Amino acid sequence: MASTPDELSINYTEDGIDIVKELDKKILSKGAWTTVIYRYQEWNRAKEEYSKDKYTIRRYQKRDGEYNQKSKFNISSPAQAKQVVEALTGWLEEAGE
Repeated sequence: MASTPDELSINYTEDGIDIVKELDKKILSKGAWTTVIYRYQEWNRAKEEYSKDKYTIRRYQKRDGEYNQKSKFNISSPAQAKQVVEALTGWLEEAGE
């Protein structure tokens, strides 16, 4: 279990194989509720290769000194990632940010 946001990870190993390989992460907010966006790859056993980059946003709640995942949103494709970026950029520009 992680006790700091920097220790949070989505790496997952099974039978000596990195099934989920975290490539990068950005901590978006810290505190009792912490939000992290990850870039990762998943191992495809049939093809014996890693997937293209994927992205997920995770929310964690800190309780009794440990972070527990409470929710997640997986970005399903590069096209969807671009749509999220475009929507946020547009809203920020409208708001003058």
